[in-house]
Amino acid sequence: MAVTLAPAALDRIRGYLASAPAALGLRFGVKKTGCSGWGYVADLAKEQRADDTVFDVQGVRIYVDAESLSLVDGTEIDFLKQGLNEQFVFRNPNVTAECGCGESFTTRADVA
Repeated sequence: MAVTLAPAALDRIRGYLASAPAALGLRFGVKKTGCSGWGYVADLAKEQRADDTVFDVQGVRIYVDAESLSLVDGTEIDFLKQGLNEQFVFRNPNVTAECGCGESFTTRADVA
């Protein structure tokens, strides 16, 4: 599988990368947080780490650390605008539940 970008997210991330020429691409992963267990982390990648898996989506590289890979593999990142609100949205097939506030999620592996 892979981590992919919907067209709107691809455009938005290309804009961020254009304003930060030293960035290599997008760093995407998870961290322990919230009431459900995991929260997404996205930032500009400044370096490639030894344990990174790198996905290329139309010239935009996505760096995912080994610890996060099994939790985000298959995720599509999108960017939605609704009225005055704009946000990245993560369509992750590994998610089995999300907390009420939307800050965190659990996966099949967490339930086992």
